[in-house]
Amino acid sequence: MLFQTPTQFAVLALLLFAGWLFGLASSSGGKKWKQRFRDEEAAHKAYRAEVATDLKARDERLREVEVERDRLAKERGTATAAAATTTAAATASSSGGGGGGFFGWGRDNLSRIRGIDADLEHALGQRGIKTYRAIENLSEADERALEDDLRLRPGTIDSERWREQAAMLREGHDDDHRSRWG
Repeated sequence: MLFQTPTQFAVLALLLFAGWLFGLASSSGGKKWKQRFRDEEAAHKAYRAEVATDLKARDERLREVEVERDRLAKERGTATAAAATTTAAATASSSGGGGGGFFGWGRDNLSRIRGIDADLEHALGQRGIKTYRAIENLSEADERALEDDLRLRPGTIDSERWREQAAMLREGHDDDHRSRWG
């Protein structure tokens, strides 16, 4: 047997009592941790509510901006359509309706003009500008509208002399054009 004397039993009882007191003194108390959890949970709920409010405000602002963008695009589209119609009508009347153009399809290779790449040529074609004569017949107002529509730097068409290059190419002065704008 492990404990045989009364002194041993007294030491055992004293140690058990001391352990119990030490346990009580060192216990964290569940109430403290439960309260900390509730506080953290409340802070998290408040943060989520704040984020949800911010997202709702952002989404509403985004809808407002999209409506404004669509309205401006619609206004710009009507102005661009009017300018393209005017340009196309001027082109058709000045060319006499003859097909000519690149491979006889009623269009020229506008990418030969310095400053016009394939993407820009495609964008010009969508706006009714498909021939050198159409570029020659652009007025200054048409140039500005076209630069705005194509998002080019203001004055690009004039500074790169698109009209002069188009005239040279239309008249068949390919060698002069190549030597000048190569």
